[in-house]
Amino acid sequence: MTRGPRPHRALTEAIPIAQLRGVVQLAGLSPERIYDISIISRLPIAFIRVMFAARIFGAVSEITDDFKDEIEQLRIIARDAAVSAELWLRSKHGTWRFFLVTASGLIEIARDGKPLAAGVTVA
Repeated sequence: MTRGPRPHRALTEAIPIAQLRGVVQLAGLSPERIYDISIISRLPIAFIRVMFAARIFGAVSEITDDFKDEIEQLRIIARDAAVSAELWLRSKHGTWRFFLVTASGLIEIARDGKPLAAGVTVA
């Protein structure tokens, strides 16, 4: 179950970011949706959930707590080296953070999907 309506402004801004990585397809409007955007490219194919984050600069543990339901839904997607599930967060001021969802946690990534160096946050 989702926490509310789609974040339309964030989705509108997420599409050009996603297009830099490949062909973008939007998921349907179903309230039971697991992801909002899929990116089809050579590797990996990414399933992305786009959300509004009031506390965009929180620690990864806070992000995990704040978006527990969405992260659990993304973990339903079967993943391997060719398929990823990601959580993209946008603040009300337009700041973005991107996370790769793994079986045991979150890994912060850059817009291009590559992991950030430990301790680095891209605003």
